[in-house]
Amino acid sequence: MRTIFFRASSPSSSHQTSPSRAPASPLHESMMDENINNADSVISKWHSDDSSISISNFTSIFQSNRLEAKRFLSAVSDLQRAMHFFVNHDSTSEKLIRSQKLMQLAMKRLEREFYHILSSNREYLDPESVSSHVSARSSISDFEDDRASEDEYGASGESVSGVERESELAMADLKAIADCMISSGYGKECVKIYKIVRKSIVDESLYHLGVERLSYSQIQKMDWKVIERKIRIWLNAVKASVKTLFYGERILCDHVFSASDSIRESCFSEITKEGALHLFVFPEHVARCKKTPEKMFRILDLYESISDLWPEIDWIFAFESASAVISQATSALIRLGEAIRTMLSDFEAAIQKDTSKTPIRGGGVHPLTRYVMNYISFLSDYSEILSVIVAEWPLTAQSSMPESYFASPKSDDDPTSAISLRLAWLVLVLLCKLDGRAELYNDASLSYIFLANNLQYVINKVRTSNLRYLLGDDWIGKHEAKAKQYASSYERMGWSKVFSSLPENPSADISPEIAKEYFKKFNSAFEDAYRKQTSWVVPDHKLQEEIKLSIAKKLVPVYRAFYETNRARLNREAGLDSVVRFAPDDMGNYLSDLFYGTGVSSSTSSTSSSSSSSPSHSHGRRSR
Repeated sequence: MRTIFFRASSPSSSHQTSPSRAPASPLHESMMDENINNADSVISKWHSDDSSISISNFTSIFQSNRLEAKRFLSAVSDLQRAMHFFVNHDSTSEKLIRSQKLMQLAMKRLEREFYHILSSNREYLDPESVSSHVSARSSISDFEDDRASEDEYGASGESVSGVERESELAMADLKAIADCMISSGYGKECVKIYKIVRKSIVDESLYHLGVERLSYSQIQKMDWKVIERKIRIWLNAVKASVKTLFYGERILCDHVFSASDSIRESCFSEITKEGALHLFVFPEHVARCKKTPEKMFRILDLYESISDLWPEIDWIFAFESASAVISQATSALIRLGEAIRTMLSDFEAAIQKDTSKTPIRGGGVHPLTRYVMNYISFLSDYSEILSVIVAEWPLTAQSSMPESYFASPKSDDDPTSAISLRLAWLVLVLLCKLDGRAELYNDASLSYIFLANNLQYVINKVRTSNLRYLLGDDWIGKHEAKAKQYASSYERMGWSKVFSSLPENPSADISPEIAKEYFKKFNSAFEDAYRKQTSWVVPDHKLQEEIKLSIAKKLVPVYRAFYETNRARLNREAGLDSVVRFAPDDMGNYLSDLFYGTGVSSSTSSTSSSSSSSPSHSHGRRSR
């Protein structure tokens, strides 16, 4: 039997040996007798000895007649006052014993009401409904306000949906019962019911969200594709769990047990702690598995998800009793961060260890370039998260980085400066590797085409991704200048024989025999360059056009001057067509054939007889 309300007040003076009792006035005692009789009438009316009645057959006071429910709670409150009165004035009174028995009956009834509301209103007390209108109409919880009647509540709640009304009414009823039971010394019974019902809802919700209780050993044995599927499920589950499930439970628990901070803390922790720990241990287990570069982006997704939700996690599980959840989520972030740093190091090492020795046909873009730049551009999408992860992780190879590469476009105060520097370094590692791959070509001019193509691909990737904002326009400008240097070097080495085949002064007066020799040298050099370079590739259209235009500007005017000066002198010569094969106006057409990879570089024909790769035959033109 409860005795919490039967304690006399402590004496105000420490020297007193026994409490003094104030004499009770007949009027006051009469009022307490009336309170007990009224409480007996209301409580007995709703008392039933049959505790086996099912929920479906149970008649709830709160759902059948809210005014009656108000009277019931008021009767319990009056009964409490009467009990306090007799404890202070006549602790051996039969009326006190009667009051205690009535209180037990009332609490038994409220226990059933509490369980019934929790069980029958699951759809209205789901976390989503609770969290969607947090404390929007908390005023309805006051059962001493006549607005609590259904009719008047309906009039004042026209702006909310029927589901929200039902949800708020259920929350108000639960709070009223919890306040009453806690103040009556029956908080333990109330909390026990609440924990059982709500924990089952949390566990069931996590199950339906796809949260599995997997150990590290189980995950470690799974194929990565299976783990990826589970990560995708987890990413959806953690967002719903934190923003809706746990948040809604925290709101509901805070509302129902607002009368006691200690009760709402312990209650919420016991309901959610187990499920939350299982939720947040999954990413830590994944982070501990074997690390390879292709796993990077899923690991980043896990880190980003927890990081984005951290303000909510920190608030929801702020109670000391829920600190294990915060610790687990923190541990998961630490493990994920370590895994990401390891994979970044492994990625850099993989670039440096690339052993491909086969030259790319036509000097095209190397597969390593495509792979690395696609990877780095994807990394740039996670720049904010990566900046946090690498902030305290110094770049050990800084001393070997040229200042132009090492300088970050971001200030030291910019949170993304650390990842900007890290990504700039990875690009430099790639470019250094490509320098080595260029040495595989026997033709120096083709090696420069290879370098120009690959650097242009890098620049395009930077320009069209978040890398542009991380590396900056200055970085792009410097590397575009470098690409132009490669193109100039190609032009100088790839066309030097063609340029040198013409006289220094193309308009000089020379003999027909010498002019023939110059024409023959030019034909041979031009056909050789054409034959080789039609098999080369420049996939970037802008770069391709710039190279062709640059060659044309240098070659066509010189050849035109030589052609116009000497063509007329050779008109009467036999076999003129074999000597003067190219007209100046056709040079642009021949140059337009370059860099599509359609020619055959091994062709050796330089005559007009058979080779399809000969410019004079591929265009079917003769000089006029």
